[in-house]
Amino acid sequence: MNEHSHPHGHPHDEPRRGAPVAPPGGPDTPIDAGSQALSEALRSSFAIVKFVMVLLVLVFLGSGFFTVEQQERAIILRLGAPVGEGERALLGPGLHWSFPYPIDEYVKISITGIQRVTSSVGWYAVTPEQELAGTEPPVGGQMMPGDGYLLTSDGNIVHSRATLIYRINDPIRYVFSFVNASNAVQSALDNALLLTASRFTVDQVLTTDRLRFAEEVRRRTTELVEQQQLGIFIEQCTVDSIPPRQVKDAFANVLKAEVTRNKVLTEARSKENELLSRASADAESIVNSAQSDRARLVADISSRAAQFEKLRPQYEQHPQLFVQRRLTETLGRVFTNAQDKVFVSEAADGKSREIRYLFNREPRLKQQEEQPGR
Repeated sequence: MNEHSHPHGHPHDEPRRGAPVAPPGGPDTPIDAGSQALSEALRSSFAIVKFVMVLLVLVFLGSGFFTVEQQERAIILRLGAPVGEGERALLGPGLHWSFPYPIDEYVKISITGIQRVTSSVGWYAVTPEQELAGTEPPVGGQMMPGDGYLLTSDGNIVHSRATLIYRINDPIRYVFSFVNASNAVQSALDNALLLTASRFTVDQVLTTDRLRFAEEVRRRTTELVEQQQLGIFIEQCTVDSIPPRQVKDAFANVLKAEVTRNKVLTEARSKENELLSRASADAESIVNSAQSDRARLVADISSRAAQFEKLRPQYEQHPQLFVQRRLTETLGRVFTNAQDKVFVSEAADGKSREIRYLFNREPRLKQQEEQPGR
């Protein structure tokens, strides 16, 4: 055997290291058709999956667009924390974008819309169905465990229900001060209703001071809202109060008696005012008449005094002549309308004379008008 021989063949038949190895069956053997179809199907599936994934990403990102209306403001919460601080955290009207949930979450807040809460802490138990139908639950002999009431300052109880209408003027405080700010507003309204009722009597709550009671409830609620800085402005507060339904008739009788009493008092005060007005008018008339008479008398006396002062020098110069002149003037005025005038002077010796006259004159008859035909 040649020394260059190889037990397995010619040494040149051994493949060289690093040279490619032909597939079994030779270089012209074709690949399996099933494997090729599977490979093409996988390539097509991967392309579809990629397209679907891209489409889902676009849809996911597109779902982050949202619109804020003119009367609204919005806040973006990223992982539970607001994006931005203060006023910069508020998004105004228009189109906005945020990462979709669960990365981001946006909260819309109505700044001009009216919010409403109702306090029924002092109201009797009623179901929502009865509330919508406007009916009341049956009245028993005593209050039910679910009935609410208010205790007044004079030891009576009443049912009261308050409705508060407000608007949001600080959205950031309203959203982030409490988990649910509307519950905080309702708690403040409950507190105000209970406290205010304890400062009013039952008659004031039900009849005489209903408006002042509602105003005090509003004032107390406003005070609590400002202390807690809820970021709202109270527009209106209405309070509806009724007596306990179990004693409704008794309260009605008391109210009727109160109305009758007030009516009688009003009539009595009206009569009193009428009499006082009449007496005042009569007294003023008497006083004015007396003052007028006084002024006239004073003026007359003053005129006479002035006249006497004027005539006094004449009397002092010629007393007899002055007396004779005044006597003549007086007699002239006295006998102006006299039919017969007789003047008797004193005798020369100073003795008076006695003259007797007999008058038997027929009274003057009125001239009769001539009648036609006579």
